[in-house]
Amino acid sequence: MTSTEMNLIAPLDTPLPPPPEGDVLTKSQWTTLLAIADTIIPAIEASSVHSVSGLSVPSSEYTTAVQRIKKVVPDDAAPDAVQKYLAETGSSAPGFKELIHRTFGDYMRDDALKGIRVILSALDTRAGCFLFTGYSTSFHLQPVNIRQQILQSWTQSYLPPLRQTVKAFAGLCASTWVKQSTAINPILGFPRAPVHGKPGEGFDYGFLQIPPGDDPEVIDTDVVIIGSGCGGGVCAKNLAEAGHRVLVADRAYHFDAKYLPMSSTDAGIHLFHNGGADFSDDSSVGFLAGQAWGGGGTVNWSASLQTQGFVRQEWADEGLPFFTSSEYQNCLDRVCQRMGVSTKYIEHNENNRVLIEGARKLGFAHKEVPQNTGGNKHYCGYCTLGCGAAEKQGPVVSWLPDAARAGCQFMEGFEADKIVFEDVRGRKTAVGVQGTWNSRDEHGGVSGTSTTKRKVMIKAKRIIVSCGTLHSPLLLLRSGLTNPQIGRNLHCHPATLVNATFPYEINPWEGAILTTLCEEFSNLDSHGHGAKICAMTMIPSWVLPSQPWHGGLEFKLLASKLSRMCSHCAVVRDRDTGRVYPDPVDGRVRIAYTPSAFDRRNALECVLGMCKIMFVMGAEEIWLTQSDVPIFVRDALSNPDPDAENEQGINDPAFQHWLQDIRKKGLPQPATGWGSAHQMGTCRMSATEKKGVVDPQGKVWGTEGLYVADASVFPSASGVNPMVTNMAIADMISRGVARGLKEEGKEDR
Repeated sequence: MTSTEMNLIAPLDTPLPPPPEGDVLTKSQWTTLLAIADTIIPAIEASSVHSVSGLSVPSSEYTTAVQRIKKVVPDDAAPDAVQKYLAETGSSAPGFKELIHRTFGDYMRDDALKGIRVILSALDTRAGCFLFTGYSTSFHLQPVNIRQQILQSWTQSYLPPLRQTVKAFAGLCASTWVKQSTAINPILGFPRAPVHGKPGEGFDYGFLQIPPGDDPEVIDTDVVIIGSGCGGGVCAKNLAEAGHRVLVADRAYHFDAKYLPMSSTDAGIHLFHNGGADFSDDSSVGFLAGQAWGGGGTVNWSASLQTQGFVRQEWADEGLPFFTSSEYQNCLDRVCQRMGVSTKYIEHNENNRVLIEGARKLGFAHKEVPQNTGGNKHYCGYCTLGCGAAEKQGPVVSWLPDAARAGCQFMEGFEADKIVFEDVRGRKTAVGVQGTWNSRDEHGGVSGTSTTKRKVMIKAKRIIVSCGTLHSPLLLLRSGLTNPQIGRNLHCHPATLVNATFPYEINPWEGAILTTLCEEFSNLDSHGHGAKICAMTMIPSWVLPSQPWHGGLEFKLLASKLSRMCSHCAVVRDRDTGRVYPDPVDGRVRIAYTPSAFDRRNALECVLGMCKIMFVMGAEEIWLTQSDVPIFVRDALSNPDPDAENEQGINDPAFQHWLQDIRKKGLPQPATGWGSAHQMGTCRMSATEKKGVVDPQGKVWGTEGLYVADASVFPSASGVNPMVTNMAIADMISRGVARGLKEEGKEDR
């Protein structure tokens, strides 16, 4: 299928909810922020005169930049595409200011927004400017060249808050620009929809509708499952097929396959927690978590890895022998069989081929990653924005339809406020869930204002919390539970990138995202802690904001090379933990987590290995996320063929010197960019109440009728993509719940 053909059947639009009301910034604060944005993403001007409208560079440098970009743009790009790209500023991208307004108003915590306001206000005063910039002139009145020098000086400041500030502004502005820009996609050749495969048919869901009313609507069922993700979906299927009345309620709204993949802007808001990203309290780690119908299974990358043996033994040694039992293996195999998990139909894209072939050349342990694609070749790199082919067998495609066919009911738009308890024979027993139902608008979407809100009480014999690692503990806390372990023991597989460009076109957004894995650095302490190497999704709005910012022109030149780029992740099995807790102002999720020195040392070994893989595969340039580590540029005079007889490979002296510099610097904070797509452990399963939140059957300690079934129950980090482990544990928990209900029914008779 050609790109033109796909454009004829592009996904349907997904309008966004109304933006927040009121002003998140003052007029002067907006002026300063947009000046920062237009410094991070400036217009490039061929001029010897500095101005406030663009970054002035000598004519020769401008001409060189144009020539370099033209070498990598598609052949069918418009004649003036490069000039438009260089002329575009961050704030001139349509919707740029509006998206930042939404980000600040809806998704930024109160203390962080106050901090941004203080900085922006200070940069418009003489005293504040002199303190932060060394000049008495307001930041926005400075020529762009001077502004750039100021921000560049912040990246090297001895004050960590200044280094963190410029890193945060660069990430925010780059992310918003890439999502909204009209100039970058023609340069990259990045199409709106995948050029491989074809749209699929989604399941026709029916959702409960609640009539308007002042009194709470009361719903009665056997089991209510709060959350429709990987844990909740498995529970729904098992319990419905066991003959019980089941209701799955989720705060998210369902979007059929014809709306997928979404644009990056829409996906961030419709499919992800907190508008696409949340950050730890110290901003050291960006957290990505699905908040879609189907949870993380709607936006993950199809990787379907079973729990590793040493992890199973570690959990068993904590007093949980189930994890080394044949029963657990049956659970793993059962969930994999339902999703058609296999390596049989894998076709590696270039990003994954570079990883697995580079690992082979270096003698590193490596393997293919099984995919949950139901026995289909799924050559699509857009699944993190939702799977339009309906081939990825996440909850929306497999588990929830199975549940529906067995009689399960569904409710979207339900915000769970708290679990309701009663004293039953002297035991604290969960009897229901209180929350608020938010209808769709009058057009069946979520962008209108004419919606219905109704308080709802869902009464049930069993309540299963499957809200995910970030939200499940907060629901328990809002419900009055006081176990000090709730929210603690957060593991998150912190990850950092190594990037490289190659002397040929790759179009790395094409093809399955994660089909290979390098395990060479997985066990660096002989206790199962280390890091794995995997391929990164190469959707522009995901990978480009993670790149280091050295200057406006440098960033535009780097971004223009995406079609020739590979990026790999060092995904750390973290030993040390953090916690989640409610924000004291508005109750939203707060995350206290910083990658420990121990975990950063393990990541460093993996980063050095990733650099070697890129080099041995012929990369022209290699770089990290740190702005203080120079880009390694392969000597143009050296043999460009990595397979030539006289090629030194990774023994190249210049390359070895660069690696030594990386080892010397390490992965310091806040310079290193970290992200997390796997959160685990905040409702930890344990053999005793003092060590965790749920017992070995998934029941919340100190309660009856209340269970947790999601990745929050992991006793420690899984070390691999958590989906299959999550599902297998949910399989065990839900089958136990079904047995309990059956026995209870016998007693009632």
